[in-house]
Amino acid sequence: MTRIRPGLRDAPASVDLVVVGLGVTGAGVALDAATRGLRVLAVDAHDLAFGTSRWSSKLVHGGLRYLAQGRVGVAHESAIERQVLMEVTAPHLTHAVPMVLPLTSAVSRTQAAVATAGLHAGDLLRRGSHTGAETLPRPRRLSATETLQLAPGLRRAGLRGGLLSWDGQLEDDARLVATIARTAAQHGAEVRTRARVLHATGTQVTLRDELDGTTHRVAARAVVNATGVWAGDLVPEVRLRPSRGSHLVLREDAFRGLRAVVTAPVPGSASRFVMVLPQPDGTVYVGLTDEPVGGPIPDVPVPAETEIGFLLDVVSAAFERPLRRADVVGSFAGLRPLLDPSVSEGAGSDGAGATADLSRRHAVLTSATGVVSVVGGKLTTYRRMAEDAVDAAGLAADPCRTRTLPLAGAAPRDALASSEAPRRLVRRYGADADLVLDSAREATGLSADELLAPVADGPPGCLPACLAELVFGVTHEGAHDVADLLDRRTRVGLVPADRRRAEPAARRALAISSRPHR
Repeated sequence: MTRIRPGLRDAPASVDLVVVGLGVTGAGVALDAATRGLRVLAVDAHDLAFGTSRWSSKLVHGGLRYLAQGRVGVAHESAIERQVLMEVTAPHLTHAVPMVLPLTSAVSRTQAAVATAGLHAGDLLRRGSHTGAETLPRPRRLSATETLQLAPGLRRAGLRGGLLSWDGQLEDDARLVATIARTAAQHGAEVRTRARVLHATGTQVTLRDELDGTTHRVAARAVVNATGVWAGDLVPEVRLRPSRGSHLVLREDAFRGLRAVVTAPVPGSASRFVMVLPQPDGTVYVGLTDEPVGGPIPDVPVPAETEIGFLLDVVSAAFERPLRRADVVGSFAGLRPLLDPSVSEGAGSDGAGATADLSRRHAVLTSATGVVSVVGGKLTTYRRMAEDAVDAAGLAADPCRTRTLPLAGAAPRDALASSEAPRRLVRRYGADADLVLDSAREATGLSADELLAPVADGPPGCLPACLAELVFGVTHEGAHDVADLLDRRTRVGLVPADRRRAEPAARRALAISSRPHR
């Protein structure tokens, strides 16, 4: 029986560690602590991956940007964690993706030379992290013909070739969070959604069950605040300066035959780019922006129209077919939990004022009441952030195991490629694809054909969710309502029109699935 449940019924009254927040870092903290032999209660006021973790570019970056800034240590850490994700813990949820910088008239020969040097420096990072070339091939120069084979829709006038590099791409960021949380639960962690922290110290939290309104006090030996951009709400000493990163969602037919991530230069800038990112589900993301955010933090941020226009304009300059506002079928924005530059160097800040310099640093801070807060960082380095946070909690425990611990469903890529399970389930659940289908059959009594049928009609080329995924989201991943299933377990909700078509299937899954938490 799954330990991921909405609400606080039968929750423990005393644990070693309470983790507040179930984004990628909080789920990682829960897994790290549980695998060290600690009793863990991990909670979120909403749901798994409700906040920033589901709004990323779905990339596993290797730290090239840090290397360009001279931060060799941070760059090396990013490359190490990319290697861990792609070759050890989550090969089933990651894959190499080609990335093309088209050499157009907007990219001078000097800029091309600098970019080439940067890519080769990035390859040194890859080799320094012991990432095999079979996982991430070496970069190289492309001819104009080769560039157009990967991105046929590029503007041809003035195209003199391209620079090809490789990075990691996630099947889906929210799927990674759910998988980490499920792995933590398999190792004994209690993972509870719809559980809001009203007050916390280093030894106790007061929780409210958001389903029935009851309050619960839980004693703990340590408390970790992993609430990301909301960390200052729980611990006022934590000072953040959020930044919004926005993406657009388009259908793949807007980018004819796109087979690689295209890095489109921002006209008039030597160092700013917009990425065009093809996804496994027949959509393409365009992003991202970096806009300072003030005032109250919204639960679900949205892109500004100015950001949408900016992204469309930049990409239209690189492609033959101009993009229109009507091409945008969805959009999303995430708030980066940037550490305020006034925080001391010992807490993890270098005092720089630009958000671009701060957006990927992480810090572990301990409040006057003993709450350990982990902030900043990026999705790729979640595992290291979690390890640092558990270390800072100071509990007597076994050594960290997560660097060599495969997540649920992990298996070598060649084994997954030969699997006879449905391809979409293999892509999203790895070796657990059969578990998804078998458990859905057991829960519903439906045939495999019924469970594997698309939940709704979609455009050609899409790989829509199936009923088996929705049922598994309820029975094994703690999904409580339609939003949990469509917006986080499957991501159908990234395109509102698709979400509306899929809502009946989600309601059906909720109605026919067993409810182990009831």
